[in-house]
Amino acid sequence: MVIITILAAIVVPTYMGKTKKAQIAAAKNDISATATALSTFELDNGRFPTNDEGLAALFNPPTGLTSTWDGPYVAKPVVNDPWGRPYIYRCPGSHNPRSFDLLSLGEDGQEGSSDDIDNWTVSG
Repeated sequence: MVIITILAAIVVPTYMGKTKKAQIAAAKNDISATATALSTFELDNGRFPTNDEGLAALFNPPTGLTSTWDGPYVAKPVVNDPWGRPYIYRCPGSHNPRSFDLLSLGEDGQEGSSDDIDNWTVSG
């Protein structure tokens, strides 16, 4: 029993660290891919989706854009980040006033904290 406890004390923190890194990487990839899809949407339609249309406009044509919408722009609807919360989309963005802000609130679920993942600081 002591050996199992010792092994758990070693393995669990290692596993949790890898899970956290994988979640962060997944959120960065989602944001990058979604930003690309939003740019393609804008090229086709002359504008980004409105706040009311949101990211759903990348998968289903918004009312009034059926003649210019050439999607779907994503393979499946953009729903939740790796922590199970919806991605936040704002257009125009406060950080990107000529386009949009797209972010995940990260593990803590609090906007403005150090674990936020967004399209204005994500690189590569």
